[in-house]
Amino acid sequence: MRTRKIGETFALTVPRYEFLQHTTDAYIQSTGATFEEALENAGLALFDTMCNLNSISLKQVDNVEADGADEVALLYDWLDTLLLKFELDGKVYSKFHVEPVEVDSSALRINAKAYGEAYNRQVHGAKVEVKAVTYHRMEVVREEKSVILRFILDL
Repeated sequence: MRTRKIGETFALTVPRYEFLQHTTDAYIQSTGATFEEALENAGLALFDTMCNLNSISLKQVDNVEADGADEVALLYDWLDTLLLKFELDGKVYSKFHVEPVEVDSSALRINAKAYGEAYNRQVHGAKVEVKAVTYHRMEVVREEKSVILRFILDL
């Protein structure tokens, strides 16, 4: 897959997440070769739930920080922080770069770059409203060559 440049949009060609069956909410599974890559793909899935990813230009770069007592809490804080950036700052993103997880005695932390622009309903569309990220059925599964994250978004 080729690298996207600032200001460029194009269709995603490699499935990095999928929407699983759920009766009322969005149940999502994201994967990556590393935990950090799986977090990046979880961020993509969040924004794909709300708007058209292919319409988001990489015009701005924002720093995003998240932390948690464990990997599940870190996943929750990552998604919740991104959702707040959408709701409070009016930002949409279609590319992420998560730095390696930092570990200290009390928490796991990540620093990331989120690439996107200001939300414009006419440009980016509006799929469904995400009310909240939930802990329900949230999990981190480590396999030999990949990491799988599963989570539910309350719609």
